[in-house]
Amino acid sequence: MLRLQSRLKASTQTILGGVVALSVLYGGAVQAQTVKVLSIVDHPALDAIRDGVRAELKAAGYDADKNLKWEYQSAQGNTGTAAQIARKFVGDQPNAIVAIATPSAQAVVAATKTVPVVYSGVTDPVAAQLVKGWGATGTNVTGVSDKLPLDKQVALIQRVVPKVKTVGMVYNPGEANSVVVVKELKELLAKQGLTLKEAAAPRTVDIGPAAKSLIGKVDVIYTNTDNNVVSAYEALVKVANESKIPLVAADTDSVKRGAVAALGINYSDLGHQTGKVVVRILKGEKPGAIASQTSDNLELFVNTSAAAKQGVTLAPELVKEAKTVIK
Repeated sequence: MLRLQSRLKASTQTILGGVVALSVLYGGAVQAQTVKVLSIVDHPALDAIRDGVRAELKAAGYDADKNLKWEYQSAQGNTGTAAQIARKFVGDQPNAIVAIATPSAQAVVAATKTVPVVYSGVTDPVAAQLVKGWGATGTNVTGVSDKLPLDKQVALIQRVVPKVKTVGMVYNPGEANSVVVVKELKELLAKQGLTLKEAAAPRTVDIGPAAKSLIGKVDVIYTNTDNNVVSAYEALVKVANESKIPLVAADTDSVKRGAVAALGINYSDLGHQTGKVVVRILKGEKPGAIASQTSDNLELFVNTSAAAKQGVTLAPELVKEAKTVIK
């Protein structure tokens, strides 16, 4: 009997030893990882980032059906709600939090100095005080920016409306990135003898009235990737169509919704790029050792039907250059 117990004990130790060895050998592949995702609002560009991140994680072997605990929440445009969700996420102590768009990123960064945070869809992370600089910061924060070269945006505006003198811009003054874009765009336009006319829309219900305030005062309305404006873009399109003011956007999805043209980032690609950063963190890299990134993959979208409704004729060469033409 004692001999049998001894053999069973030895066998159990062997099995346990094998399990421990396998856990050490394959720990990175079998240990469940937790990723929380917070977006300030649901709209096509931000949804594309979210879906791109998840697809990239799956491609790297992190599957929600196997070894990934994934949770997504939208703050529905409410910064107070974003702060609440951020605190909840931080309390859950995930392996990483992905914060999509500036307000949600600011909420998460304010809530933790230890949990790895990867921002995405943030135009200027330095101005938004997410990081101190574009290089590796040594903090718990890194990410991928959707910052666009404004000189190319101005060039597109001039190609859509060659005789433009005054550019209108509807934006949320409470969004740090939009404030930065207004400042930089005003300076850039002034160098070319052009003027920027601003119209503040702090809430989505303000977008239509803000656009109407520009009627008769501007030759074109430019919209950046302001989440407040993009989430209710149809209100802007309605005014543009009725008043014959062409819309030029920074978000290519806005062209599908009624803008005349946009030179912007592929947000699905941006999501995949963000996902690659998250994978590096899940595999052990420190976010503070990873420099913030941008995307150079710009795409031109044009909408010839919107152009007709808004009183402009697009040059054939501009239409020919477009990756996507909506008719």
